Amino acid sequence: MNRILIFGATSAIAQEVARNLAKEGASFFLVARSAVALGDISADLTVRGAASVMTRVADLAVLDTLADLCDEGRDALGGIDVAVIAHGILPDQKACENSVDATLGALRVNAMSPAALMTRLGEIIGHQGSGSLVVISSVAGDRGRPSNYVYGASKALLSVMGEGMALALGSKGVNVLVVKPGFVDTPMTAAFPKGPLWASAKSVGDGIVEAVRKGRRGVIYAPFWWRFIMLVIRFAPGFVVSKI
Repeated sequence: MNRILIFGATSAIAQEVARNLAKEGASFFLVARSAVALGDISADLTVRGAASVMTRVADLAVLDTLADLCDEGRDALGGIDVAVIAHGILPDQKACENSVDATLGALRVNAMSPAALMTRLGEIIGHQGSGSLVVISSVAGDRGRPSNYVYGASKALLSVMGEGMALALGSKGVNVLVVKPGFVDTPMTAAFPKGPLWASAKSVGDGIVEAVRKGRRGVIYAPFWWRFIMLVIRFAPGFVVSKI
């Protein structure tokens, strides 16, 4: 795992994945919106042992640029061993309920943009004949809930698409891994009260790297016990889910 391409490289989980791989001397191509944050991450990874860190400032909501970004990352690295799609937003559910534009904006960033990247990266890695494509989804996509159904819908798209790609592209040497974290303590969730079900970004990132090393494909939950929690929630009656 020497050539790492990360979209949404400033996300807390993506940073932990990168830190884990930097100590092995990996080379990185990092894409995100903030030049300042990318500079800080680049310096950190270099100190940790990264062989090289290249960065690209881009707005991943601009869909017609995404295929070229994938190609640029591949060419800069000389191929892709691991591609990680980690960008996303936590939209204001109430705002989405009252605005078509807000809903479509959230879906563009959280669903359409990753879907476009998944499609092109699947082609690139399939042509290589080996490599892993990691997509950060969420347990929120497992069941529609009144408190976050727009966010959940976007993650459901990634989960289903990624699961299907894992089955379709496995024979071409592409390990598509869909990661469904539960509650994760990150800057995006800083305002939420924390409890025993919350995990650190580091534990999730370390779990992702371990799964990639093992050649896992398909769906994993992070931490693993969220699989059992979501099994209960998926089969719970609607009047119970409506209160969650």
